[in-house]
Amino acid sequence: MIYLVTQTLNGLFSAALLFLIASGLTLAFGVMRIVNIAHGSFYMLGAYVAYTVTARTRSLAAGALAAVVGVALVGFGVERLFLRRLTAQPLAQMMMTMGLALVFRDAALMIWGGDPFTLPYPAMLRGSLELHGVVFPIYRLFVIAVAASVGVLLWAVNEKTLVGAKLRAAVDDPEMASATGINVGLLSGLVFAAGAGLAAFGGVMGGPILGGYPGIDFDLLPLAFVVVIIGGMGSVQGALIGSIVVGLIDNFGKALVPELSYFTLFAPMVIVLAVKPTGLYGRG
Repeated sequence: MIYLVTQTLNGLFSAALLFLIASGLTLAFGVMRIVNIAHGSFYMLGAYVAYTVTARTRSLAAGALAAVVGVALVGFGVERLFLRRLTAQPLAQMMMTMGLALVFRDAALMIWGGDPFTLPYPAMLRGSLELHGVVFPIYRLFVIAVAASVGVLLWAVNEKTLVGAKLRAAVDDPEMASATGINVGLLSGLVFAAGAGLAAFGGVMGGPILGGYPGIDFDLLPLAFVVVIIGGMGSVQGALIGSIVVGLIDNFGKALVPELSYFTLFAPMVIVLAVKPTGLYGRG
């Protein structure tokens, strides 16, 4: 029983990180219909920026703020300077983001080198909690709580605010939304920037455990795509459910049958696509 609870919590920790990445990925697709291959690069850049700022300031909070703001600005620039020129050209946009991902990886290697690193744990979140024989790191529980808070915040913004109403209008009918005075172009850029910032925040949250290195972007990107495909492209609720499914299955698969871990990860995606091609919460 203790083993089951521990592995479940580990799976929820993985789900929390995946949600921070996948929510931004699915937001960008929902508004702009862009399959962003460079999204994992934003996670990687967030970890690197936080590492640099934290080393100078001795503050992980300052590193997190710099990473989120800095990478969000990079994302906004990518959308404005590159992707907007390829509007309504999904294949060209995908190839562009793939090229940008390779550029970001080489830039990270050139600037920071190839040595892996880890971010420091916040002093107040070190150690473990013990309850009924279950021992679990405090920091991992903190990451789960933070991801849950981000999910609630995204839901509240989307469902309860004017910005969310404009966002839903832009998703449903961008031409009509533009005709009513909504600046769809600016909204798209801000959504893309927010997605990049969320991925960077995921890099900061995962940095003390997963660390960072050139190539971590492509290690995590397939998992993020599995989450989005299972949940449904463009659905934040789907990203949440998909993250939990993928996090738990990936963790238990690696723990129980490591030789079949890829099968246990991708088999649910195949089943979902066979039953509902648009994903659990996707729309046709």
